[in-house]
Amino acid sequence: MHTKFNELVEKLQGLDYQNLYHDDFFHTWDKTQDELEAIFTVADALRHLRENNVSTKIFDSGLAISLFRDNSTRTRFSFSSAANLLGLEIQDLDEGKSQIAHGETVKETANMISFMADVVGIRDDMYIGKGYAYMKEFSEYVQEGFDDGVLEQRPTLVNLQCDIDHPTQSMADMLHVIHEFGGVENLKGKKVAMTWAYSPSYGKPLSVPQGISGLFTRFGMEVVLAHPEGYEIMPEVEEIARKNAEEYGGKFTKTNSMEEAFKDADIVYPKSWAPFKAMEKRTELFGEGDQEGIDKLEQELLEQNKNHMDWACTEELMKTTKDGKALYMHCLPADITGLSCEDGEVDESVFDRYRVPLYKEASYKPYIIAAMIFLQKVKNPAEMLQKLLDANHPRVAR
Repeated sequence: MHTKFNELVEKLQGLDYQNLYHDDFFHTWDKTQDELEAIFTVADALRHLRENNVSTKIFDSGLAISLFRDNSTRTRFSFSSAANLLGLEIQDLDEGKSQIAHGETVKETANMISFMADVVGIRDDMYIGKGYAYMKEFSEYVQEGFDDGVLEQRPTLVNLQCDIDHPTQSMADMLHVIHEFGGVENLKGKKVAMTWAYSPSYGKPLSVPQGISGLFTRFGMEVVLAHPEGYEIMPEVEEIARKNAEEYGGKFTKTNSMEEAFKDADIVYPKSWAPFKAMEKRTELFGEGDQEGIDKLEQELLEQNKNHMDWACTEELMKTTKDGKALYMHCLPADITGLSCEDGEVDESVFDRYRVPLYKEASYKPYIIAAMIFLQKVKNPAEMLQKLLDANHPRVAR
């Protein structure tokens, strides 16, 4: 019954991941290959335990604090599910109802919400140059509070999406791919089309295409980043992807043709995002308090998007992929042509055909987040997983 679980524990014991203990998780490219593999392995082990009605609670009490500075459904509930899975209470910080609205500093907020907290998850993806900077500053103030004896323990931080990376999403996506293709060993050489797609909305973050480019190139895959001219992502992330491809035997190329990216692709990920330069301009206007300028920029970008309405995942385009059966992926919610909007990222028929795999893709995120927390808080994860199995405490009484 637990053969798979034993194999996962044995695999974990052969990995070097000790630096994850008491560490924050900001970007996937900050972590080693073994550390990423450890997160995937623990995620699968936790899922196995839960599916077999074995409790995975490692905390008797404690807080997981979420701070969402942008709207969220999947990531918000994934973080809550992950915290609950491990036995933590969840507390959402609503900035509008806190003293932050009255000018409380980041230093004060970081310390005041961290009493008896074990983990803090932050999503801050709205403004280029701001999100990751805020998380880093928050982390430094938490460390300062711990060093000064203000905090009896140091809560670890999980990046739930910033302006640069969306590590919980890209890691969940990769675990989905690993399972779909039967293991990491089968990923080398697989072509991934990470492409821009038309959306009737404005300002979608760059962190998903950047996260996919920065992570999938770690596994010997051939990532093709496709977008119309003017929709570039951050150049420093492109450089990370290029270096990863060189180090791990993959490829990272760019094209202004969606058709070229889709041709013979094993995986397609059509997803809208805002141009990097435009998001920089938006941040500048925000800093100046120029709401009129932001509104004008939004209208300009909506019109710019309309010039590329042919950038859509259609049935015809899917037929050009590997054997016409590429794995369609999306972080959700997708802009679905004929369903959620008149013209969008993907044909309704394509989306509907992949609906179950898409929901499965999303289902990995709570386990990825739980694994990140688990490895940050548990000194000997393999031993703890075995203890959970041996205790065999039922999650649900039957």
